[in-house]
Amino acid sequence: MTARLREIAGRLGDVPAYVYDLAALDAHAARIRAAMSGIEVYYAVKANPDPAILRTLEPHVDGFEVSSGGEFDHVSALFPGKRLAFGGPGKTASDLTRRPYRFHVESPRELGLLEPADVLLRINLRVEAQGAALAMSGPFGMDPAMVAECRARPGRARIRGIHAHLASGLDAATLTGLAKTIADHALPGEEVCVGGGMAVDYSDPANLFDWEAYGAGLRGLDREVVRIEPGRAMTAYCGWYLTKVLDVKRVHRELFAILTGGTHHLRTPVTKGHDQPFTVFGSGGPEEEVTLVGQLCTPKDVFARRVRAALTPGDVVAFAMAGAYAYNISHHDFLMHPKPEFHYVSGMP
Repeated sequence: MTARLREIAGRLGDVPAYVYDLAALDAHAARIRAAMSGIEVYYAVKANPDPAILRTLEPHVDGFEVSSGGEFDHVSALFPGKRLAFGGPGKTASDLTRRPYRFHVESPRELGLLEPADVLLRINLRVEAQGAALAMSGPFGMDPAMVAECRARPGRARIRGIHAHLASGLDAATLTGLAKTIADHALPGEEVCVGGGMAVDYSDPANLFDWEAYGAGLRGLDREVVRIEPGRAMTAYCGWYLTKVLDVKRVHRELFAILTGGTHHLRTPVTKGHDQPFTVFGSGGPEEEVTLVGQLCTPKDVFARRVRAALTPGDVVAFAMAGAYAYNISHHDFLMHPKPEFHYVSGMP
């Protein structure tokens, strides 16, 4: 892939580009599928809804998890008849008229508004998840008392089981422990969906989530149907964001490199508060401590802060791990800069 990146970098103009390595994604998804033998895998479309990404994943997943009417329509058009699970805390009346394979119900009121449908009750549990990057507490789902209310008054819905997504950024052992806690709230014979939350380490991209250990742990739940909904951990590694260095300058003794693009294309680092890993295609030279920023008129437009790099105007910086929660969650139209280009690599030439 380095050769292809270098080739694309060599013809990069003033418009940044996303590069998706579909061959690597296909291999990664196949490994996950093998590790999850006996477990249903639904890809969380919110992580990256790019059609080429979804087409690459489709043979390896049992279905897709969508969180809006727009995502539902988008995926349904690409894969008619594919199983969809419809989640999200704020479903509209129009959303509730759709017919997914499973609705993830967020409240007793939502349950009562549904036409006849197969549903999972989303449960919100107060648990401590050591090392979590994000805890999904607050308004999401229902506490156990609300779940009991739904069971007592199911209305026209057919309750098929329990759904939960309690935290993100966790290792396999911690997620397995959470899965056991979630499964304890399901009735005998019910489906158990334990969501996503698999750790992705931006500081050490080689530190991959242990899918094999997680699969073994989930099979140990001894449930007929166990389902996961990975997003970031499936697609983050397949994406690169390529930018060009416009200027390098020192302001109050701090060195800055100003790049084309910015967090309106790649919001991940500022959202998660990390330095985005990168590779430089350039002329070389001495490394210095430098902060990499974009073109936006805000001090929050930062890709990486005080990192070691050798950068000169005209060099291309390729930010790795840009395949999830990147362009699709970014504020595209701020300052009305050009949209990035997109390149898809299905294998080496």
